[in-house]
Amino acid sequence: MPSDLALKSMNAFHRVLLKVSFGRFGWKAAGMPVVELTTIGRKSGQRRSVMLTSPLQEGTTYVIVASRGGDDQHPAWFLNLRDQPEVEVSIAGAPRCAMRATGAGADDRARMWPLVTAKYKNYAGYQTKTDREIPLVLLQPLA
Repeated sequence: MPSDLALKSMNAFHRVLLKVSFGRFGWKAAGMPVVELTTIGRKSGQRRSVMLTSPLQEGTTYVIVASRGGDDQHPAWFLNLRDQPEVEVSIAGAPRCAMRATGAGADDRARMWPLVTAKYKNYAGYQTKTDREIPLVLLQPLA
């Protein structure tokens, strides 16, 4: 499983790529849009940002996957938004917008998970590495 250092390094590299390319590269990964998710740290109260892919979009809702590479622990960003679901999201470098992050309910997950894994097989592989059910998170604009 990826270490915290490895995950932070990947995010840092992603940000450098965006910066040195003036945003021309890095807003798509493996055919998926990249979103910058900003949460409030559940322990620190500080803003925390992470770059994530969205394998599924439905209207104005972006779906992200709390896989952490198939680790047995949830990603920190997921725990943060579970405690404070009001988040900020930047999509393709656009200005941040306020969104509400909610875990997909059982029916939504049952419908969406096969759509995600049919197109992006890595998520199905991550699920085989862990006993926890990997959550899908719905990012929906406020207002």
